[in-house]
Amino acid sequence: MTRRPEGRPLRIYRTAVAVGVGLVGLGVGGALMERAAAAQEADSFDRAQLRRVTQIIEQRYVEPIGADRLYRMAIDGMLEELGDPNSRLVDVGSSTDLDVTLTGNYAGLGIRVGQVGDWVTVMSVLSGTPAEREGLLPGDRIVGVDGENVAGWDEVQVIEKLRGPVGEPVTVRVARLGLNEPVELSVTRDSVHVPPVLAYRAEGGVGVVQLTQFSRAARGELLTAVQGLQRQGADRLVLDLRGNPGGLLEEGVAVANLFLPAGETIVSTASRVSDQNHVFRAEEPAVFGELPIVVLIDGASASASEIVAGALQDHDRALVVGTPSFGKGSMQTVYLLPGGHHLKLTTAAWYTPSGRSIQREHGETNVLGPEIPDHDPAAIDVTGAEPSDTTAREVFHTAAGRPVYGGGGIFPDQVVEDSATDAERRLGAELQRNRLSIRQLAFRFAVRWAGEHPEVAPDFEITPAMRADFLALLRDEGVEIDEATYAGVRTLVDGFIGVQIANTAFGDLEALRRRHAADATFDAAVVRLRAAGSTEELLQLEPADAP
Repeated sequence: MTRRPEGRPLRIYRTAVAVGVGLVGLGVGGALMERAAAAQEADSFDRAQLRRVTQIIEQRYVEPIGADRLYRMAIDGMLEELGDPNSRLVDVGSSTDLDVTLTGNYAGLGIRVGQVGDWVTVMSVLSGTPAEREGLLPGDRIVGVDGENVAGWDEVQVIEKLRGPVGEPVTVRVARLGLNEPVELSVTRDSVHVPPVLAYRAEGGVGVVQLTQFSRAARGELLTAVQGLQRQGADRLVLDLRGNPGGLLEEGVAVANLFLPAGETIVSTASRVSDQNHVFRAEEPAVFGELPIVVLIDGASASASEIVAGALQDHDRALVVGTPSFGKGSMQTVYLLPGGHHLKLTTAAWYTPSGRSIQREHGETNVLGPEIPDHDPAAIDVTGAEPSDTTAREVFHTAAGRPVYGGGGIFPDQVVEDSATDAERRLGAELQRNRLSIRQLAFRFAVRWAGEHPEVAPDFEITPAMRADFLALLRDEGVEIDEATYAGVRTLVDGFIGVQIANTAFGDLEALRRRHAADATFDAAVVRLRAAGSTEELLQLEPADAP
């Protein structure tokens, strides 16, 4: 269903049963059989039956199973039977990640980590954090935490070990490039803020803002960033929501209100829960009511990202460019459970101002993606992708009468696909064969190169010597690649090396500049913005008309 129901709430979920049993037991000396009284119909289940099944399994299953584990199995079974990937039980150890999503804050060191080969590695260090103060560096391999060897641990395990109460120290042992012995650092945990916004001014008066999540700080930080860009002379905006998984619905509404005038509908919700049936409107005058905007989306733009993109598209307030979004047209409520666990449950569906649902059916694939971050050829589907067929979608119309489509995510006004060349596909196949990622290899290269070139400037160029060194690294890792294929992936390699060196030497913002410089979707947005003097012209301009 793609249209908001009129006059009645939408039923969101169906009843699910976690456990059913038929019991036949054979014992020494004869056959035993227990039968429950058939007081109810065969397909009718109630709490008493669930308790009885739990009791029988706990007492008589061939192997001992504790009641705690049985209850957890029952909860997991119920949630799985709902068939909704967004409804899940959040364990105590994962609640910190939930806090980061909601608030943008956590107590820890201030590093981003990733799995590089067999080791969890520091990918970047946030400015002004304990990690920066104590000298942790990008490229450091974490080999021990508080005296415990973390060899073979994954990112989640290491992160949980590093986070803890503010003011408590943690000892981090790292292997650092160029040193024969590991370095041991004592870092005192502190409150860390993960900034949701990166912003810079591009040429031609174009302001660029990347919004990475809709935490409680999103609206305020976006407001500050755009106002700062305007003071630098920006008179048009690229809002990059690619890879943004969403966050707080209220914050998505607040972000959309920055661009939409008071009274305009932003999103509506429908639920079995009466207080979750609501129409969210812009409550304040638009701060940036006249600023021409292009919104960038991809297959990883979800939830609140889709609320913002859908509202601006339906009100003809922005041009949406990229590939179809994730398609998460539902709203989750988080319930605190005894013991510190949380239940994250889908309790409502939401609809754009034109009345469309963008929910993608579970199991339905995004035929244009999802977008491959940084165009990693190891992640590219070698079978290729067919363009999305809008004829299969229900048609809605914007305030100005432009067609928009329901179901399967937000469909962009201009689709820009990042397709791979034959040479890139050959490289991708080799990387997959060796279980390698070009992003990880480029990161390793960047850490070493930046360490050998401390004088590097932000506008550095990729040289033939750097390309030759990276080719040697590929071959050392077992990647079989000839000179002709390597020449065919030069643009790809230059992009990865450039982004990772910029990130290692200068941080996230310079890495974003580098990433955008080789980004076809971003380039299409900037071309359209520079060719249009107003939002109306931006929406009317055909891609072929843009210089």
